[in-house]
Amino acid sequence: MSLSAAPREFAFTLPHGYTDPAGVTHREGVMRLATENDELTPRVDPRVRENPSYLGVVLLSLVITRLGTAGQPSPTVIESLFPADLAHLQKMYREINGAELPGGLPDSV
Repeated sequence: MSLSAAPREFAFTLPHGYTDPAGVTHREGVMRLATENDELTPRVDPRVRENPSYLGVVLLSLVITRLGTAGQPSPTVIESLFPADLAHLQKMYREINGAELPGGLPDSV
């Protein structure tokens, strides 16, 4: 009997997308399940220490493995997304990980 593993990566489509400096809009991407390390690493980031609400931005940049052809997004790319795109990613994070973003920041990044 063969048991298939639960998926660890999940495709998404952003409502608006990220437009890179060359003018290319990236809407399709992939988010993976978060690990404990993903949730702990941002807590030592100086930007998060200065502004705790930045934790969600750093965390999303770790768990999104691809955004269009732009590859893995940096925190700068995440913070430049439209609010609807960010809300979409936050909702997806909660759904696939069965939890809120760490630090009690489910809706604010």
